[in-house]
Amino acid sequence: MKRKGFSQDVVTYNIMIGTFCSKGKIDLALKVFEELLKDNNCKPTLITYTILIEAHILEGGIDEGLKLLDEMLSRGLEPDTFTYNVIVRGLGKEGKVNQAFELVRTLNSRGCKPDVITYNILLRALLDQGKWYEGEKLMDEMFSRGCEPNVVTYSILISSLCRDGKIEESVNLVKVMKEKGLTPDAYCYDPLIAAFCREGKLDMAIKFLDYMISDGFLPDIVNYNTIMAALCKNGNSDHAVEIFGKLEEVGCPPNVSSYNTMLSALWGSGDRYRALGMISQMLSKGIDPDGITYNSLISCLCRDGMVDEAIGLLADMLSGRFQPNIVSYNIVLLGLCKVHRIDDAIEVLTAMIENGCQPNETTYTLLIEGIGFSGSRAQAMELANSLYSMNAISEGSYKRLNKVFPLLDVYKDLTVFGH
Repeated sequence: MKRKGFSQDVVTYNIMIGTFCSKGKIDLALKVFEELLKDNNCKPTLITYTILIEAHILEGGIDEGLKLLDEMLSRGLEPDTFTYNVIVRGLGKEGKVNQAFELVRTLNSRGCKPDVITYNILLRALLDQGKWYEGEKLMDEMFSRGCEPNVVTYSILISSLCRDGKIEESVNLVKVMKEKGLTPDAYCYDPLIAAFCREGKLDMAIKFLDYMISDGFLPDIVNYNTIMAALCKNGNSDHAVEIFGKLEEVGCPPNVSSYNTMLSALWGSGDRYRALGMISQMLSKGIDPDGITYNSLISCLCRDGMVDEAIGLLADMLSGRFQPNIVSYNIVLLGLCKVHRIDDAIEVLTAMIENGCQPNETTYTLLIEGIGFSGSRAQAMELANSLYSMNAISEGSYKRLNKVFPLLDVYKDLTVFGH
């Protein structure tokens, strides 16, 4: 453009800054911003600063965002409600709810007024902290200012109510929405479907899935995974397999998470044959297993006492794309300890460290309990004492182990061991 004699305007700069920010390349966006500041024919606008502020906040830099706001004000640029909402969201995201409220209270003096988006951001921040009383006061303020709640407002309330186990109130809110002429979206239905599944009310979960479809929102694979897992957990694995078989038809092909869900659920319900069939089907469809698949299968094998097969799978992971993590090793250690194969458990622990995976408190607690329950209580508590003195296990875990293996019993073990 420069070579051909075209001069850039601020729109060109904004497009470049926005593109770099959307790709997470803030350093390059700032270089373009510096070029803009040097350009005598252009000046940054409200949009320029808002793009940069939002990008910094998304990267967790609320302080940098606030500095840019100050710089913007010093240049005589007046932020609009959209810009302030970006800042308010960033403050809420970092848990600085009081600071967010202070900023919103100054909006009128800054020539702006809070809109429904502002209130939604504040409401979410309050309810995420369980502050229902403050949330109700905020809703009162919202109504008194003539600001009508939208679908997002209701989805925030429904999600928070479901999280707190208040499903009936959530269902009532869906009715209120419809009475006000608002159509609940997937974000309203998702938490309700999940909550019904948690409560074991599968008929209601499926009923609300149908409501969701009738309101024009197609369920996603997450909805189906939730329902299938709940059906298997409640002994309805045949129904879950039936739904699973129709996923392609409803335009929601199963993903690796679906197969993981069905594998664990079917195995857990005692249907090992169909669970293993899921692995075969997944591979035949070209869907690669992930780390969760391996961990799920290792867990299933260990639960059924097939620890050698689980160790074999651990070896496969080491030679493949997905390296075993702390969870993989802990599952195998638990399996070995349950069948009192303590020497093998110690070998796995050694291999774990050699492969660069550091044990955590759970690892050590499993090993101590395994040694103790295999009959060597004295050695178990000796190991617990050593690990506690090294801060490898917490005081809470140490006290719990002391209750499991009382000192009196340990003393008896030591006496017998001495003879």
